Amino acid sequence: MKKIMALILLVLMAGLVLAGCGATETKAPAKKKIVIGLDDSFPPMGFRDEKNNIVGFDIDMAKEAAKRLGMDVEFKAIDWSSKEAELNGKRIDALWNGMNITEERKKNVLFSEPYMESKQLIFVLAGSPIKSAADLAGKAVGVQQASIGEEVVLKDATLKNSLKEFKQYPDFIAAFMDLKTGRLDAVVTDEILGRYYMSKEAGKYIAIEQPLGEVGTYGVGFRKEDTELRNKVQAVLDEMKKDGTSAKISTQWFGTDIVK
Repeated sequence: MKKIMALILLVLMAGLVLAGCGATETKAPAKKKIVIGLDDSFPPMGFRDEKNNIVGFDIDMAKEAAKRLGMDVEFKAIDWSSKEAELNGKRIDALWNGMNITEERKKNVLFSEPYMESKQLIFVLAGSPIKSAADLAGKAVGVQQASIGEEVVLKDATLKNSLKEFKQYPDFIAAFMDLKTGRLDAVVTDEILGRYYMSKEAGKYIAIEQPLGEVGTYGVGFRKEDTELRNKVQAVLDEMKKDGTSAKISTQWFGTDIVK
């Protein structure tokens, strides 16, 4: 009798194991997705085209990286001044939008390796008497709020105190519009962004070639604890650089390979 009961119990246990295996096999795998936060008015890194689609250099890079990782990608426009709150509040998974790597940002953000250099330049109307930072004394200067351009001006007390007016804008487009209409004398912004804007209105603006502050670098930002995701993305970026994909994307947007 004991042998019969043991046999029945063994059969029942085997059935439960098989049933469990069957449930595992039919269960749909979890969908993987990475949500990228960006300022959607920052050409040519990430911006909206005439059809309102988000496009740009960083967009193409992120799409290719996600494809190689087997992940879906979603691009979410955010208030750039609240970028770290969006990231650490887990409303996005990464910041990928021409984001400068700084010591201050490193306190709250885990960065990829640098992938592009970043310079802050002064942009003025063609024919402007402004030829250097010293010429900004007594002038109205605009920057994008929470940008490195704003940070550079605020850190230079002599420059900041010499200005007639210092205006912070929600995006660089608004600043350039005020420059165009004469409400500003100069705009301080990222070289890549400014030169792209210049290319759309040939002869309208000029750039003062001497950078303000130190030359910076761009990186992809992640939550401090997301080391696994950061390392996976970095490995793919290294692969894309090695096989020439990043150079191809760069050439499409800038006419040459400027990826570090």
